Amino acid sequence: MAKWQPFLSKQTNELKSSEIRDLLKLTEGREVISFAGGLPDPSTFPVEDIKKIIDEVLDTKSSSALQYTATAGVSELRKQLVSFTALRGVTNINENNIFVSVGSQEALFIIFNILVDQGDHVFVEKPTYLTALNVLRVRKPEFHGVPVTEKGPNLHEMESQLKKLKSEGKRVKLMYVIPTAQNPAGTTMYLEERKYLMELASAYDFLIVEDDAYGFLVFDGDSPPSLKALDTEGRVIYLGTFSKILSPGLRLGWVVADEEIIRELELFKQNVDLHTPSLNQFVAAEAIKRGVIQTNLPKTRDLYRRKRDIMIDAINNYFPDAVKRTKPVGGMFVFAWLPEKIDTTKMLQEAMENGVAYVPGSSFFYDYSGRNTMRINYSFPSKSQIERGIEILGNLIKSKL
Repeated sequence: MAKWQPFLSKQTNELKSSEIRDLLKLTEGREVISFAGGLPDPSTFPVEDIKKIIDEVLDTKSSSALQYTATAGVSELRKQLVSFTALRGVTNINENNIFVSVGSQEALFIIFNILVDQGDHVFVEKPTYLTALNVLRVRKPEFHGVPVTEKGPNLHEMESQLKKLKSEGKRVKLMYVIPTAQNPAGTTMYLEERKYLMELASAYDFLIVEDDAYGFLVFDGDSPPSLKALDTEGRVIYLGTFSKILSPGLRLGWVVADEEIIRELELFKQNVDLHTPSLNQFVAAEAIKRGVIQTNLPKTRDLYRRKRDIMIDAINNYFPDAVKRTKPVGGMFVFAWLPEKIDTTKMLQEAMENGVAYVPGSSFFYDYSGRNTMRINYSFPSKSQIERGIEILGNLIKSKL
């Protein structure tokens, strides 16, 4: 037993380290082609624009930008986010519907803490974002998984589960879903599927936590409107992030929700970190106001589309036919299903010894199934690294058959 274990709370037993964070530590400073993290390509960072904005903010607004600010966020940023979120189809809101967080990860932590009690019935996609699962696991809900298809979660199967739960007198609390360029599968829900999900939420009276981290990064076809854009009852809690479209180092995310929910988020955050860094918020507000993000997005999407294509072509060339994979229409990831006999967690060490890292897929499943799956990132590695890394992985997989 660790020296201080007797002093720790029972809840610490539920905490699980992020495999992605652990892999980033292992690959740092090593000659490893990393497909592990969800890191943006650094060339997409508008460095010169951010430099100018910081200088001007410090010249003209330093008394506010370097000071404490409101827990829900700097008013100037919240106003800008009203118009910016409208680009995802979300209208009829004002700054009182906006809450600014330290990345969308903090928002997930607060949302699940204010909504989910032990034993609550919660739906998640299968697979889904592993760090959201780790936060939820601490809350100890009853999980219900919905398999992901190319149209998004299988809503017909979900409806069957909902009917069964209702017949047993059980109430569903919420569904956590990533409808656009899903992490890790890369799939995007069709518009009709989105409407279907909203109908289910209304009929069975549950909330939807919509993670729209990649909504601005669809590069094949049009990005469907967010679920929040279809929400007429206020039951969707929408999460956005600047990490994929401006800079992850700024650690900024935002929530759009009913004012009653926003007040609860604000109260909880007051007991966590008081408020999100003021200077960073002024930088983001100016980046929207000056069109820095909007101008940069087409270039980012084009770069990721080209990198996606290189990865898909490489997988087709080097992976055995027995491997199935997604072809994302946006975002940063390809998800692959290997033959059942291959455990990607066990294979990872060997892959890293050969100079390649990926994220084993089991952590993306609430029940730790999917042990033959992997998530592969194409946004961060160079084009030549993608080609070489996939060749190495392909040879390793073939050696296991």
